[in-house]
Amino acid sequence: MSGLNGRRILVVEDEALIAMLVEDALMEAGASVLGPAATVEEALALFESEHPEAAVLDINLAGQASIPVADRLVQSSIPFVVATGYGAAGLPERHRNVPVLAKPYDPRDLIAALEKICADMKPVG
Repeated sequence: MSGLNGRRILVVEDEALIAMLVEDALMEAGASVLGPAATVEEALALFESEHPEAAVLDINLAGQASIPVADRLVQSSIPFVVATGYGAAGLPERHRNVPVLAKPYDPRDLIAALEKICADMKPVG
């Protein structure tokens, strides 16, 4: 059984194909997928209405930086993984401790990273 079983994971990704792959991988791991959100506004609205337990965050959403979403996740103590083609260099200093997966990445690596950041959370249910 996956450490993501029943976890509510917010997916913030503007590339439809990648979003579908992430969604499929998360659902296979037993997670409940929130989104995917393709814009900062969509992501923040989902965040407020759905209360995720963790997130996968693309930093560049069609040229718009998703740093406001990262800031909101940190303010709420919600762990997240950054999935980006820019590497850690695209992150502001305050988010440099967040796990980063460089695109293209293996969905298994994403699941492993999410399981790791969710490991210390109380069990679902």
